[in-house]
Amino acid sequence: MSKIKKLIFCAVCVSFCVVLPMALHAVPGVGSLISPMHIPVFLCGLICGPVWGGVCGIMGPLLSCVLTQMPAAAYMPVMAVELFFYGLISGVGMKLIKTGKYYANVYISLGVAMIAGRLLAGVAQALVFSVGSYSLEVFVSSYFAGTLPGMAVHLILVPAVISALRKARIVK
Repeated sequence: MSKIKKLIFCAVCVSFCVVLPMALHAVPGVGSLISPMHIPVFLCGLICGPVWGGVCGIMGPLLSCVLTQMPAAAYMPVMAVELFFYGLISGVGMKLIKTGKYYANVYISLGVAMIAGRLLAGVAQALVFSVGSYSLEVFVSSYFAGTLPGMAVHLILVPAVISALRKARIVK
């Protein structure tokens, strides 16, 4: 994929970081349950690579916060760090993991990004954003236990969208 196509795909993903939360938060409980902003960031990292995935991960919540106040300004830096790691790590995974089966690479990269991104975001939360007031219990409940439905949706939806984009020959 050319740099121009990656730039355009990243821009589309950033715009989805604004639109998806607005649409899904209109239904009570759904938006926070499935974390819609994560979907375009994962897609961008998996399809465009780590740099574009990281850019999308930072720009998505920043633009959404400015335009829609979602996430709230106080929470936006934490979310930008989390999504940056998701985009970066999913892109790195696609570059490094070579099973010979494309969708195996996608699932492994996505799974590694979900786990590593949550761990790194939790470390950033503990060391930078909530120094001294962040416990292991809060970390586990906010980054793992409370996000299981969203993780399941991401594991189903992200590869399905990639498959549709490949069938439509939008991406290779």
